[in-house]
Amino acid sequence: MSEQNVMKQVHVRDLYVRGDILKKTQELADAIAASEEVELYRKAEKQIQANERVQSLIKLIKKKQKELVAFQTTFKNEQMVQKIEKEIEDLQDELDSIPIVSQFQQTQADLNYLLQMVVSAIRDSVSEKINVETGNDMPPSTCD
Repeated sequence: MSEQNVMKQVHVRDLYVRGDILKKTQELADAIAASEEVELYRKAEKQIQANERVQSLIKLIKKKQKELVAFQTTFKNEQMVQKIEKEIEDLQDELDSIPIVSQFQQTQADLNYLLQMVVSAIRDSVSEKINVETGNDMPPSTCD
């Protein structure tokens, strides 16, 4: 068999394996999207978007952040920088005190935890299979 034919066979196998991995990835993404964590996140996000006070505070914080940048870079006015930083802090505290905001933040944390758990499980499983297949329990400590 020619080298070119061997390369074609390897390439076809690689495409099949990659296709299989991508298919499994899509199945995993679908399962995550159907999870309770995602459902709760979506509900909380809709509540946040529909709440006028929350949206007003978010817009005001963004406006103050732009002002802050202007006073830091263009005007170089440290007194105004400190004043605006305090205003932003107060607005953020008010925003954080709204129950649906803390609920939304919790759903974000829960979803992030789920995603990190999936990544860790995949990483650990792949690492375990690599070590088993190569027969290495641990990498060599020296290159003697």
